[in-house]
Amino acid sequence: MCRLFIGAGIHLWLSRTHSLRIDGVATSLRMEEFFWSVLGRIASRDRLTLNQLITKLYHESLDADHDVGNFTSFLRVCCGRYLDLMARGEIVTDEGSPLSEVDADSILGRESDRV
Repeated sequence: MCRLFIGAGIHLWLSRTHSLRIDGVATSLRMEEFFWSVLGRIASRDRLTLNQLITKLYHESLDADHDVGNFTSFLRVCCGRYLDLMARGEIVTDEGSPLSEVDADSILGRESDRV
């Protein structure tokens, strides 16, 4: 089992810093390349740039009264959640299908019922 993880390319866990502006404020985020790759796949599903996706997630987090003090951790969880939702069949794996068309309320309802 461990070979599956240990044998993965070292580039996946190398960190990279990405600089962007959110509401005119320059900021930078540092994460492993694996997470940047997944965020890029998420962004492309709705024809967004990586910067547009990150800004959108930031604003929606604020609108939901989330603590964005550790926004980088939130982005990592978004990546894990995206992969988990695909693995469980809650969202289609076809990356040409926009996530904006997903019925989030139904998915969240089913998750709530399982808890």
